[in-house]
Amino acid sequence: MQSIHFYKYQGAGNDFIIVDNRNKGIHLSKTQINHLCNRRFGIGADGFMLLQTNEQSDFEMVYHNADGHIGSMCGNGGRCMVAFAKKLNIIQDRADFIAVDGPHSASINDKGNWVSLKMQDVHQIDKIDKAYVLDTGSPHYVTTVDQLEELDVELEGSKIRNSDAYKRDGINVNFVSPDPQGYFVRTFERGVEGETLACGTGVTAVALAMADQNGLQGDVQIPIRTKGGDLRIRFHANNGMFHNIFLEGPAEYVYEGRYDFIKK
Repeated sequence: MQSIHFYKYQGAGNDFIIVDNRNKGIHLSKTQINHLCNRRFGIGADGFMLLQTNEQSDFEMVYHNADGHIGSMCGNGGRCMVAFAKKLNIIQDRADFIAVDGPHSASINDKGNWVSLKMQDVHQIDKIDKAYVLDTGSPHYVTTVDQLEELDVELEGSKIRNSDAYKRDGINVNFVSPDPQGYFVRTFERGVEGETLACGTGVTAVALAMADQNGLQGDVQIPIRTKGGDLRIRFHANNGMFHNIFLEGPAEYVYEGRYDFIKK
């Protein structure tokens, strides 16, 4: 019987199962990971992550989508991984780590529950009809809508994600509307194949797309409200080029436990 000691973290309602795999002893199949992430038959999560050693950085983050497949960069997952590394005393107030899209740096507060994560630079935003398509570590489709609170995100997001243009590789679909302090965002995530309460790379994509739409230049800070909580994106915009992008918000320990895989 295989057993794992797991930790549950969440960042603005985006929740993850994390395992300390510095000894490289954990080897799970796609089916096992998918089962763990199932909210009825497993633990339940939007994604599964392994913290592993890396000679060039503090640690390596290995991220799997809820369907069990290796995923692209997950922003909220990265912030939760930094909080987990602090809990393990691998880091103190700063971290340098490797993810699937390359190196990242981050800072974390003393309580270990607020993380500022540096994202990769973005040099291209494509306009398709009235929508924006860009890659912030994961590919994103951004479109503005009216009455976002009432929108059927599962239905409308699935239509775009499974359209001819995106069906093979998938895309994350972000719906956005203006909010008193910034923007309200709801996201349909590939790999989860449904709406999540927040998406880190998604809100980053929205902030950059809205800055581009409004012609913002220089140092910019944009608050984003999601169903799971508030996030903040700050960056430097220069004629369609975006640098020093930071995704900031809560990253909180929920609980930990042991899961035994019982052969059936």
